[in-house]
Amino acid sequence: MSSLSLTGRRQVLADLVPGALVRDLTLVAGGAVLTGAAAQLVIPLPGTPVPMTGQTFAALLVGATLGMRRGAASLLLYLLVGAVGVPWFQGATSGLSGASAGYIVGFVFAGALVGALARRGGDRTPLRMAGTMALGNVVIYAFGVPWLMAAAHYDFATAFGKGVVPFLIGDLLKIVVAAGVLPLAWAAVSRLRKQD
Repeated sequence: MSSLSLTGRRQVLADLVPGALVRDLTLVAGGAVLTGAAAQLVIPLPGTPVPMTGQTFAALLVGATLGMRRGAASLLLYLLVGAVGVPWFQGATSGLSGASAGYIVGFVFAGALVGALARRGGDRTPLRMAGTMALGNVVIYAFGVPWLMAAAHYDFATAFGKGVVPFLIGDLLKIVVAAGVLPLAWAAVSRLRKQD
């Protein structure tokens, strides 16, 4: 049977940290801070009001390492704290207005999906991790593109051309990195457990 079976419940990396409540609160806050820090890596792209940032990669990584509930909670914390004025969205901005806000909303749902898939083994091999990250990106775009359409008064084709196409190469690179890093982390954990 596939390790992505809906009946299988596996650990995510965060489950390996002891002390449930303190661990969970610390990891949720840490995931939000990581996403906020990664958002400060901003690469403006010509022809689009949405810049390339490190926050998409961080959001998906948070979901994969923390699991569905903690990942979604972490990214919801990131969203809410930024919405009320903490300047940790891309380029030290805050608030939920502008062309990029829909992508940030999408992080919460993408983090939950990626976390659920990781719990089912979606982070154990490079191929599964690539698929998991690709699905997470699709969810982010599913929120980001309609928001971009409304914020910038674009039709769907224009919003897709400005809000998805310029980011595909960067997304592919992020997927490749994640497909290598998380399975390697699990391999290291497996080796450490065998040594105990």
